[in-house]
Amino acid sequence: MKDLTQGDELKTIIYFSLPILMGNIFQQIYNISDAIIIGNFLGKESLAAVGSSYQINVLIIAISIGISLGTSILISQCFGAKNIEKLKNAVNTGFIFSIILSFIITIFGFILSNRILILINVPENLLLNSNIYLKIIFIGVIPTFAYNSLTNILKGIGDSKTPTYILIVTVILNIILDIFFIAIMNYGISGAAIATVISQFISFILCFFYVRLKYSNLIFSKIYFSIDFNILKEILTIGMSAMLQQVLISIGFIVIQILVNSFGTDCIAAFISASRIDAFAELPSINLGQALIIFVAQNYGAKKMDRIIKGGKESLILGIIFSIITSIIIFIFPTFFISIFNKNPEIIFIGNQYLRTVSAFYIVFCLMQILNGLLLGYGKSFVPLIASITSFCMFQIPMAILLSKTSLRYNGIWIAAPIGWTGGMLIRLCYFLKISKKIKKGEINK
Repeated sequence: MKDLTQGDELKTIIYFSLPILMGNIFQQIYNISDAIIIGNFLGKESLAAVGSSYQINVLIIAISIGISLGTSILISQCFGAKNIEKLKNAVNTGFIFSIILSFIITIFGFILSNRILILINVPENLLLNSNIYLKIIFIGVIPTFAYNSLTNILKGIGDSKTPTYILIVTVILNIILDIFFIAIMNYGISGAAIATVISQFISFILCFFYVRLKYSNLIFSKIYFSIDFNILKEILTIGMSAMLQQVLISIGFIVIQILVNSFGTDCIAAFISASRIDAFAELPSINLGQALIIFVAQNYGAKKMDRIIKGGKESLILGIIFSIITSIIIFIFPTFFISIFNKNPEIIFIGNQYLRTVSAFYIVFCLMQILNGLLLGYGKSFVPLIASITSFCMFQIPMAILLSKTSLRYNGIWIAAPIGWTGGMLIRLCYFLKISKKIKKGEINK
């Protein structure tokens, strides 16, 4: 367990966030290596087939992370307030609910996968492979939810290192299995999905046994191994908004994916390649936002508002520095990054335009993530939800649809992303400024 209510604020946030960052980096390494192996061994059609259904997988993970995040925030607040009894109830209730939800998603997803792909406008020549890939991915939903639930429980009590170590092991395993099933066994696109599901299951098993050995008093104790509906209500009050925020972001990307799919195989392959690099570039900002959630929640539970304010300011400065450096690198060398996935000139051309458009606005994205972390840590999850709805429904999606119908074509889709970021950031900033005086005085209420 790690107490984040003591010590230098920025150092505490950095030390806590480094394992999370390392885990996120390895997660993106997996995503990138998966695309590299598919793109180079199976070709652009297979890369596009995986890419056309990728956002569905992202949506599944978003639901899992959103629900388990509610548990994590409540656990952090209980830990900061030294309310161990409630903490134990939150751990078990959150885990059991997550497993039940994963079973429901698995059943419906497996049955409806083909209809889902038709709904998101997957090109007919990619439909068969995309459906095979997605059905196998749905089989891995249960271990994915279980793993995310356990890792967020660990993060809630300040243990950010163990989930990272487990993730590193499973990412390396996933890359090895990708090569084995695709390059050696010639299983094609299904090999990539099988490798992913096996890795997800192993990550859950490793995390499960660690929690049982290290924190057996917190989880699966006979006294607490049940759903406490009062606790579940609190988790859902925080987590449902966080989940809906994640889901809406994913749905927004699905709409974007539908638009991208309409421009054909080259555009889909370019989008999946460039978006992998984009996701990697956004990691420092996302990581700081995630670390701030736990830092703020623990200090809020301990009523140490001065630490929250100072830690938030210092995290923002650090995030802006990282964003500027990342923007410069991505903007200057997009061809190098895209060519890693596929050397087709048209794919490189489209991917370059994507990266140069979004990389110029990484500072805006950083501001949005920092504000999001602060608000979620306070338990103020409703405003980030509204900001996500507004930025997607009123800014990014309408602009992407409108601009993609002009002479800009797919470039209009890329331009819409920073517009959405800006809208989401401004809404969060306005609300944060509104409650900042209460925060400083420690008068903010859940």
